Amino acid sequence: MEYRNVGASGLRVSELCLGTMTFGKEADEQTSHAILDRYVEAGGDFIDTADVYAGGASEEIIGRWLASRQRDSLVVATKAFWATGSGPNDNGAGRKHLIAAVHASLRRLRTDYIDLYQLHCFDETTPIEETVSTLDQLVRSGLVRHLGVSNYAAWQLQKSVDVARFRGWEPFVAAQPLYNLIDREIETELVPVCRNEGVGIIPWSPMRGGWLTGKYRRGMTGAPAGTRWDGDKQPWLGNWENSVDERTWRVTDTLIAVAEEAGRTPAQVALRWLLQRPGVTAPIVGARTTGQLGDNLGATGWTLDDKQMERLTAAGDQPLPYPHPYLAGSPRRRS
Repeated sequence: MEYRNVGASGLRVSELCLGTMTFGKEADEQTSHAILDRYVEAGGDFIDTADVYAGGASEEIIGRWLASRQRDSLVVATKAFWATGSGPNDNGAGRKHLIAAVHASLRRLRTDYIDLYQLHCFDETTPIEETVSTLDQLVRSGLVRHLGVSNYAAWQLQKSVDVARFRGWEPFVAAQPLYNLIDREIETELVPVCRNEGVGIIPWSPMRGGWLTGKYRRGMTGAPAGTRWDGDKQPWLGNWENSVDERTWRVTDTLIAVAEEAGRTPAQVALRWLLQRPGVTAPIVGARTTGQLGDNLGATGWTLDDKQMERLTAAGDQPLPYPHPYLAGSPRRRS
């Protein structure tokens, strides 16, 4: 496992981040602890969770595991924004909720600090100055080490970065967006903002809900029963009917072909492609079993060659919206 800096910060993390949304839901505590043990044994040190995962159970499971580990050798990230109660201030990125949320996460995680604290979504009802000043306060108090965002539009991240810079507040060093071989919308605007502002990209759903594991093949007319694409189980990605088109199958065909050529699994190639994309720090790999995690860990220790990267990238390329095709003709573009 190699280690990379998170954006322009001095925080170094393993190149694969362990996502724990399955903990307390699809993976019981014993299995979750086994997954954590396997991940750390492989050299992983970057664990991502959120206060709403399994109603807080994910943080609690991690906390009980952390209690017997060397805390400072691990990088623990969590998120806040979504509702953790029924009250009007039990969600959002306002000062009252964020301060309550960080203390609740610290209790569940059984730790006295969070390495990377992320806003799970942009809050349109709270002034950005209130949100960013509160996060700055959390860093200055020692409860939080670094700041990040998740599911932000490019302008929302840029404005947050600018406000923090203008006020002399703690900068944002990480962005956690949906990003994989098929879902590549962030490349148009969010990726350039991240690269320009020193914000590391930590992609979630690198397997696209299991689509890029090789179990889906051209000619299938529906998702296998019980899979995440069976029915409307992934509202953030869509369902089978509105997600299957020629481009989807072109990416899938290319992924499977490159995997066979490289002697790797499709999942490993999909992760490797992300690891070699500009601006990416560490894709988030989730697992329901240690076996699934083991396959994902096989994405480390090797590289795709330039031609393989080009084939995979070209398979999912889409026409760019205006003004990007126009800007592409400028003689004053960075490489």
